[in-house]
Amino acid sequence: MNFTNLEIQAEDLPKVEELVLKPISKSYLKIIALNKLAIYAALIGLVFGFWYFIEKEDNIQFNLWYVLSAVLVLCILNFIISVLAFKKRAYAIREHDVVYAKGLIVHSVTTVPISRIQHVEESRSWLARYFGLATLKIFTAGEAGSDLSIQGLPHLEAKQIKEVISSEINGNN
Repeated sequence: MNFTNLEIQAEDLPKVEELVLKPISKSYLKIIALNKLAIYAALIGLVFGFWYFIEKEDNIQFNLWYVLSAVLVLCILNFIISVLAFKKRAYAIREHDVVYAKGLIVHSVTTVPISRIQHVEESRSWLARYFGLATLKIFTAGEAGSDLSIQGLPHLEAKQIKEVISSEINGNN
């Protein structure tokens, strides 16, 4: 048996830029917005709760308006970043792997080879069920939790992808 370890030229590798990624469902943006608004309401409620329980000193009340203004500005900026980051969420199911891209400030592209997948799980929160969406979780060996989680897929599409990957990993292709 002869050992070979041939060098692969970078120009011979497939171009990631040429990969056509499919965006996740636009309905998932509604779920993101509702989750964010719930968090923002809790933060603003904390500010008003703090304001209510503090002694009514003029300088403290005046400073709380600054705190409330700062919280509102941070919430608005966070919401804008979340909406822009939503547009970067996309995926592709290829013959030998699953690719998922996300992130605005820190953009990441995760590729999981189908040969490494142990099992696939489809889950739906009550809000996702309302909007007809699902999350596809892909697990590989040796990791706690899912290695790849694609949120915001239409339910039927998530089911189809799960069936295709399951049949591939079970050798029923």
